[in-house]
Amino acid sequence: MAALYACTKCHQRFPFEALSQGQQLCKECRIAHPVVKCTYCRTEYQQESKTNTICKKCAQNVQLYGTPKPCQYCNIIAAFIGNKCQRCTNSEKKYGPPYSCEQCKQQCAFDRKDDRKKVDGKLLCWLCTLSYKRVLQKTKEQRKHLSSSSRASHQEKEQYSRLSGGSHYNSQKTLSTSSIQNEIPKKKSKFESITTNGDSFSPDLALDSPGTDHFVIIAQLKEEVATLKKMLHQKDQMILEKEKKITELKADFQYQESQMRAKMNQMEKTHKEVTEQLQNSAYLIW
Repeated sequence: MAALYACTKCHQRFPFEALSQGQQLCKECRIAHPVVKCTYCRTEYQQESKTNTICKKCAQNVQLYGTPKPCQYCNIIAAFIGNKCQRCTNSEKKYGPPYSCEQCKQQCAFDRKDDRKKVDGKLLCWLCTLSYKRVLQKTKEQRKHLSSSSRASHQEKEQYSRLSGGSHYNSQKTLSTSSIQNEIPKKKSKFESITTNGDSFSPDLALDSPGTDHFVIIAQLKEEVATLKKMLHQKDQMILEKEKKITELKADFQYQESQMRAKMNQMEKTHKEVTEQLQNSAYLIW
């Protein structure tokens, strides 16, 4: 009997393949407690309930310091103390003032003076680094899936050729040299007709039809991978722009809300002062 492993959330036992990597969660727990982004600091955390939209650290900071403000560097709504978020404050102390991010063009990328920690040699901010790594991971997974499917189809072709073409291969050994030479020009003429239709494969590949099919599949897969990478990059750019716009709208809304509260407090204070003056004047008259 195969070994069973406990889910870290519900503690029920499942096969190792049924659990997620890293957190070791079963399928039901992954659906019930998905990994989402915090509304304030934008870090990923495991959501306990659908109404909970901020991580535990931000929830504690809200109780201690109130609603955060947008950071003056990265524009993330996570500045609980002062005008900078904790991430930018620590990075500024460690690496110095920020530089312009090569992706979002905001002044929020910190140079760590180490090319190994850069993403493809680019100086990116924290959000753009996460997005770029997500795109690379998705592309890597899709490439792995495509390569595994092409490998499986190639193995099926080889198995079929071994099963159906064994006797044909043995009979070909008895062919004379002249018959082989007569066969090669025929295949070459077939290649010439193919090239007139727009194909660009070499004559060596055209002589071997299984190899030609294999190279055609590889070429098609490469084109599909390039198209998918381009689409992923475009969609990631759209997501970054939307996230930036949402952050700006939230920051503007919170600013207007704070201004409205301050105005209401001032009006309430003025009203109390006028009321007290009227009461004092009425007391003096009587």
